[in-house]
Amino acid sequence: MSSVDRPASATAAALAALQERLAEREAEIGSLEVELAETNKGVVALYAELDEKAAQLREASELKSRFLSYMSHEFRTPLGSIRSIGRILLDELDGPLLPEQRRQVEFIQTAAAELTDMINDLLDLARVEAGRITVSPAWFDMLDLFAALRGMFKPILQNEDVRLVFEEPEHTVRLYTDDKKVAQILRNFISNALKFTQRGEVRVRARVEDGDLVTFSVSDTGIGIDRAHLESLFKDFVQLDSPLQRKLRGTGLGLSLSRRFAEMLGGEVSVESELGVGSTFSLCIPAHLPGTEPAPAAGEPSAPGDAR
Repeated sequence: MSSVDRPASATAAALAALQERLAEREAEIGSLEVELAETNKGVVALYAELDEKAAQLREASELKSRFLSYMSHEFRTPLGSIRSIGRILLDELDGPLLPEQRRQVEFIQTAAAELTDMINDLLDLARVEAGRITVSPAWFDMLDLFAALRGMFKPILQNEDVRLVFEEPEHTVRLYTDDKKVAQILRNFISNALKFTQRGEVRVRARVEDGDLVTFSVSDTGIGIDRAHLESLFKDFVQLDSPLQRKLRGTGLGLSLSRRFAEMLGGEVSVESELGVGSTFSLCIPAHLPGTEPAPAAGEPSAPGDAR
């Protein structure tokens, strides 16, 4: 072989080697493309399955909310009749009751009232999950709110060893938010405090924080709560296991609904507790509902500088 042929032969061999390596790479790329296509098909199928599961969950949630709403309405009618008949009997419109008869009718009234509260909680849960709960802000005063709550609980205080105290706020402000939801949250806090306090007091306070915040708190000298359970208190259907809890009936929805209502008002709920000492439940909300333009309060000009 001549000296001229040898470089040409080496070049041809190198070119053949490169072509072979290129073919190998192309084969690898082709294999990867096939694998990628199969993976993409799997991902698409997974997303389709997830979408289907999400649709099923939405449908199940909607059916649950509709069921709760329907059953709650169906139960409220006969319960209302039972309570009305109980009131007639206790008022002795059809004649006097013997002491034992009165005790039994009062037991029926208490049980009917507890069941009514449970049904109202279920109905509220169904409305919240269905997005049917609306916020209706209006002007109101802290003192008026406390007076209404005091009047509501005074007739039902049965334990003489427990005092319900409403502290007069040092600084009062008028609030522009949904007073009915604020009252419902505080009713839940006070009711729970009275249930789990056998001796001492339940104290309701309100204080104005820095800026545009108001904090309501309900403190008790009751059984207290273990710190390990505090994080789960505001979840749906949560009830703590204690001897006193077993004697008391409830849905475990009151605090969960309180949390949801507080969030709707732009605020939050919290709890501090020590086992065997007592608990403090708090509601912190803006004095003016976020995202709303407060309407002029009664007796005030419609805008700064306007003539009366």
